Amino acid sequence: MLLTAIPLGLLIGLALGALGGGGSILTVPALVYVLGQEPDDAITSSLIIVGLTAVIAVIPHARAHRVRFGAGLLFGALGTAGSFAGSALSRAVPGTTLLVAFAGLMLVVATLMLRRALRPATPGQPLDPTTEPMLTLRPFSCACPRVAKVVVTATAVGLVTGFFGVGGGFVLVPALVLALGFPMPTAVGTSLLVIAVNSATALWARLGHGGADLDWPLIATFTVAAIAGSLVGGRVAGAVDPRRLTIAFALLLIVVALYTAARSLGVIG
Repeated sequence: MLLTAIPLGLLIGLALGALGGGGSILTVPALVYVLGQEPDDAITSSLIIVGLTAVIAVIPHARAHRVRFGAGLLFGALGTAGSFAGSALSRAVPGTTLLVAFAGLMLVVATLMLRRALRPATPGQPLDPTTEPMLTLRPFSCACPRVAKVVVTATAVGLVTGFFGVGGGFVLVPALVLALGFPMPTAVGTSLLVIAVNSATALWARLGHGGADLDWPLIATFTVAAIAGSLVGGRVAGAVDPRRLTIAFALLLIVVALYTAARSLGVIG
């Protein structure tokens, strides 16, 4: 069982480090269908794995000046309420229903990733994160539509993190690009910081109610493998066409989503 966790962790860490989102969504299906955990325990385990992996994965991005710490911490703080609400809702939903909903989420994520990857690049879009303006708060002024978009998006990401045990980076990356005007490399790096904050908040909410039956050796093995994969992914992010990575990962998500739905509904044993 522990040996099986190593390649799974490497794959998920690689995707998380390279794409800044989407990779963690495979953690729960891997824990449930490959490693035999119950859905509720898998979600709690996933928060530990994803949170710790994101903390380490953010380091190479920070060294390359692709992380906005102020904006990332603010975004994570705004998602706190959503994380607590998502954790409470998740405990009230039957495991089968949760997995069917999870399969639907994976299909949505795959669609969003494919649309983003296949969209033509915008000419002249800045690629150097050091040339972009930082998120600032000016007294006596309010870009209200933009602020509202940030608050709603941050809360929604926190809700998804708490409910499904995923990082929510598939929402974070486009949100940071569209709502805050970040270039893509900076959005990827900053999203890892937000994922770490949201995962910690959701984990605190779940563990505060007790009842989790966690396999710590399995979690430790999975996490170490995921961290190793994320460090490789951080290097891959700067060397490989991110569109090809995104398309390949989106197709993998579709396959896993269909398998998860079929298993949950009893179509296949």
